[in-house]
Amino acid sequence: MAASTDFGLFGPAHIAILASIPVAGVVLAALCRRWPSAARITVGCSLLANEAVWWTWRFATEGSRFPEGLPLQLCDLSIWAAIVALFSLNAWACDLAYYVGIAGTAQAVLTPELWAPMWSYPTAYFFLAHGGVIAAVLMLVWSGVMGPRAPWRAFASMNVWALGVGAFNAAFGTNYMYLCRKPSAASLLDAFGPWPVYILVGEAFALAVFWAMYLPFAAHRRAVTRTAIGR
Repeated sequence: MAASTDFGLFGPAHIAILASIPVAGVVLAALCRRWPSAARITVGCSLLANEAVWWTWRFATEGSRFPEGLPLQLCDLSIWAAIVALFSLNAWACDLAYYVGIAGTAQAVLTPELWAPMWSYPTAYFFLAHGGVIAAVLMLVWSGVMGPRAPWRAFASMNVWALGVGAFNAAFGTNYMYLCRKPSAASLLDAFGPWPVYILVGEAFALAVFWAMYLPFAAHRRAVTRTAIGR
């Protein structure tokens, strides 16, 4: 859809939304420490219900728009990885939700590509879905329920997803994951050069960010291991 929004990038509403995400993570982490299973399942059901309402609304208002409008963006992968992680604590889903969910979805909330007015359901859904993934992952990490492992598995899984999406783009002329051209709104990709250079630079940048996100956990595990050996 063509962009038609009154959303102000880094305006008061945007700043308030950005600030509310880590606050929600803190509150949810406190609840998760007290009621681990109940908190996980409740947040997982909330994310799942948000997706169900969104796709029902889209189909009811827009009908089928194949090949457009499919859940093939990187943030869609993050949402479903977070939902699986919340319900099952599966190690693969937890890693994918942590690395891709926070690094990728944070970019979406920082520089959102919106097409509807600020005070509308599509915009509300956008921030609930993307912010919800970040808050949910922060809940799992800050409560101690989830401890991410090395980022290689998440990085490889992301690239397998991208290969499949790239093949779909080539077959149907779409631009999922912005593999064919940059988003119309300003984004970090603008600093990564022209196509296809920005894809390669983005890959290197993602891996560096994933590794930086892993370092605190690696240091903690080394410290725990040294302490255990010292005993």
